[in-house]
Amino acid sequence: MIPFYHVDAFTTELFRGNPAGVCLLDGWLPDATLASIARENQCPETAFVLNREDPAPLRWFSPRIEVPLCGHATLATGFTLLTLEPARSRVDFTTASGPLSVERAGRHYALSLPALPLGTPMPETASRALCEALRLGTAGLFYENPRHRVCVFADEETVLGIRPDFARLVTEDERDVIVTAPGQTHDFVSRYFAPALGIPEDPVTGSAQGLLIPYWSSRLGRTRLRARQCSERGGELTGEVRGDRVWLEADCRLYLRGELMLSPNPS
Repeated sequence: MIPFYHVDAFTTELFRGNPAGVCLLDGWLPDATLASIARENQCPETAFVLNREDPAPLRWFSPRIEVPLCGHATLATGFTLLTLEPARSRVDFTTASGPLSVERAGRHYALSLPALPLGTPMPETASRALCEALRLGTAGLFYENPRHRVCVFADEETVLGIRPDFARLVTEDERDVIVTAPGQTHDFVSRYFAPALGIPEDPVTGSAQGLLIPYWSSRLGRTRLRARQCSERGGELTGEVRGDRVWLEADCRLYLRGELMLSPNPS
């Protein structure tokens, strides 16, 4: 039996933020089993952690593939382990994307991620095709990196009004798409589309903030920012650039805890 927790991350309320499965393991199961658990859970990502080790090895699977970095499931895992051990103040992880950590931050939880650039300017033909897939005009700034295509628009209304052609997003390029703009009540807003991962729109994407917080920090001239991801579920966080790291402060809510029964059920 595997201890299992379903956590809503980046929210103060249940049924908002981004849901993540958290599985506590004594040792690694076959990759095919991890992938099957993630498909069965149908959370945007399920985290698998060897919680008895320090630092704890951590991996993430979407319903379709293993992913190299997942912020919200890391925050959910840290929240789970710190909840189980009230005297503990910090959890360190080893991952495919390097060392990550979650620590208590007053009444909140803080996730440390690497600070990353948006990327290089996207060629005009590629940005035009992306705008057509997003069903938008071409007014904006467009960047690309190995994992993402990033669109920076002038206002929040543009971000809120996007209704992508998901089939075309995947046909044009399988990389995820981040759209962002200055916010009305927050420093900036964003949305995140990952249809190639089996996630048409991610509710709240911690890993994307590793790019967005440094970008908006430089543009706005401040190191500490308030951000909102404008998905249907929605989520909020505070981000701060500290050297080559981005720290995200947010809340989590535990929705469910139980056990995964991988052995045959008794007759």
